[in-house]
Amino acid sequence: MSDTDTRHYLDELHVGQRFVSGTHVVDASQIVAFAAQFDPQPFHLDEQAALGTVFAGLAASGWHTAAITMRLLVEGGLPLAGGIVGAGGELAWPKPTRPGDHLRVDSEVIEIKPSRSRPDRGTVTVRSDTRNQRGELVQTLTAKLIVPRRPAGEKA
Repeated sequence: MSDTDTRHYLDELHVGQRFVSGTHVVDASQIVAFAAQFDPQPFHLDEQAALGTVFAGLAASGWHTAAITMRLLVEGGLPLAGGIVGAGGELAWPKPTRPGDHLRVDSEVIEIKPSRSRPDRGTVTVRSDTRNQRGELVQTLTAKLIVPRRPAGEKA
């Protein structure tokens, strides 16, 4: 885990480097509120209606899990200089997020490519696994991120 007060530039990252976020506890009211606004399907809105679905109970929208993941990354789980700027990626939800889940994100740098045309930045591929309190994988995100190099003359 890295010091969350330090923002890392491209040249300070290395393949295999890991970061761990804080945690977020999900409750039923958050699941329903998010779903009501952004993903109004019965298995996200109503415990009774959700019982008869593939989820067999109230489950957070995958997009809700993605939003929580982003918040955890921004709050120090992936301390990149210039912010977390996406350039594409792959997302999967192997298990649903449930009320009472405590989510945390474990991230690993898996590739670094300095830009040939823009020497002030590069692309970093990061795999971020969102897990609940039982260690179950509820989301995996492999993202290509734009990360700046440290500006000339700025101290590390």
